[in-house]
Amino acid sequence: MRLPSSVRRPARISSPRRLKQIVLLMLSAALCAGVLIIPPPSTFAGDKARSRAEKAVREGDYELAEKLYREMLTKDARDKEARLGLSFTLYKKRNLRDAFDHIARVLSEDPLSARAHALLGTVILASGDFRRSIEEFRTALSLRSDDARAIAGLALVDFYENRLDESMQGLRRASFIDPYEPDYVYDLGQVAARIERYKEAADAYERFLMVAPKMDLDRRARIRGLIDFLRYLGDQGALYAPGGDNRTTLSFEPNNPRPVLRVRLNGSKETLRFVLDTGSGMSVLSEETAQRLGIKAVARGGLARAVGGGGRFEIVYGFLSSMDLGDVRVSNVPVYIRKFYTSGKPVDGYIGLSVIAKYITTIDYASRNFTLARQRGADNSPSPPSIVFQQPGQSPASYEIPMRTTSSGFLSGEVHLEGIERPLNFIIDTGAEISVLSELLYKSEDIADFARNERMTVYGAAGVAENVTTLLLPRVSLGAHVREGIRAVVLDLEPVNETAGFDQTGILGANFLQHYRVTFDFGRSVLRLEPLRNDTQKKEATPAATDVPEQP
Repeated sequence: MRLPSSVRRPARISSPRRLKQIVLLMLSAALCAGVLIIPPPSTFAGDKARSRAEKAVREGDYELAEKLYREMLTKDARDKEARLGLSFTLYKKRNLRDAFDHIARVLSEDPLSARAHALLGTVILASGDFRRSIEEFRTALSLRSDDARAIAGLALVDFYENRLDESMQGLRRASFIDPYEPDYVYDLGQVAARIERYKEAADAYERFLMVAPKMDLDRRARIRGLIDFLRYLGDQGALYAPGGDNRTTLSFEPNNPRPVLRVRLNGSKETLRFVLDTGSGMSVLSEETAQRLGIKAVARGGLARAVGGGGRFEIVYGFLSSMDLGDVRVSNVPVYIRKFYTSGKPVDGYIGLSVIAKYITTIDYASRNFTLARQRGADNSPSPPSIVFQQPGQSPASYEIPMRTTSSGFLSGEVHLEGIERPLNFIIDTGAEISVLSELLYKSEDIADFARNERMTVYGAAGVAENVTTLLLPRVSLGAHVREGIRAVVLDLEPVNETAGFDQTGILGANFLQHYRVTFDFGRSVLRLEPLRNDTQKKEATPAATDVPEQP
């Protein structure tokens, strides 16, 4: 068959001599036009090194990537792309301070670099400074409106501040612009899970495993287990479905700074001891209690890092058909199942935020009462108590404190410590007997004078930490509320920060909260503290051991 002229094969060059003449003519024409540029050997070498470094980042070999980028900068300190590549690598290694310094150098020479502003915003957000990160993301978008990292950064701000629909839209756009960036797909999965779109979340995590580095085997195992759990949840109907009365009040145990409540599981008449734990997104059941009640694992996978002991424990997922708290019933409750390490009288579990998130939740440490009232908007639900923002001259009793939620489901608020000018992000944790300061903050700030001679044993999710440094913080502020002489322990919070999304520099425990009537309004993402009547500053007793439960 004769081919159409448009697809015929080119005519053969019959003679090598003829071929040589054609090549020489082409070279002459190119030289005359001034378009033939032969890069020097150093350029080829630089491109090769850059390609190797970028490949190392894609494969998750951040040690090699850092080495290659530093070698490139040794040869050419003005190589902005290499410096930004190094900054991103350091960010992935959670070396935020050095990452910040390198980006700042690039911006000093090229203040109109959208990529640099977006990356700087990402690093600043990870360190917990929301205001400055938003400024950088907006600057990046003013320079380049489709910068995926800036779009994803603002979407993460929305996620942490509980504007979930806006967050979902932003991350979808970022992952559309750059479908091979694993961070955007992973964050999309987290937001989908938070708004209970479990199939969509599982699909996002599946895509993440396709594009993410293959080297982090522990993380991949955790995500595989999470995908199995999300697939299971997608078949269970509505989770955390509220039932029973619209309002209930329970007493919690005296002589314990943590609210320990009596609850019933799966319709049983047996009451169990559960700690109200605002330091955990999901509820937790002890291995012993799960075995006694016949509650089996529905999925498992990977090891979680946490405070205490060996620092790791196996992730095991379970599922409860119901949890009764007084006259309120919450149906279809996912739980973690793990071994508990605790001092004093054992507990059966921890009530996470997801169980109480559809209620106005009040903890009155004076009367030792715990109250749930259905959120506004639910059928037949009562209106929540009126809470207004503080105006000049008002007392702290009417002051609302904005709350953020970390990627891992912790409540986080801005705390001020005497001697440190900037606000710090602390987990607001009713399940921790004592407050905590991170090792990193303790080492980086001039607060060694706060250290005490006492040492303490701390019981965490991953075991027991012995001989822990204790502090006496002279002045701690949350919103307009101030306490003096708050005891704290120094712990490594990096296991928490690996999954929190933005750095937490401490935990505000029950030894601070017990001086207030505490109200959580999850629908509006605010916290209200009302000082207890006749509350006076008293020196805290030094406990021999304390619980600081941290969940994966």
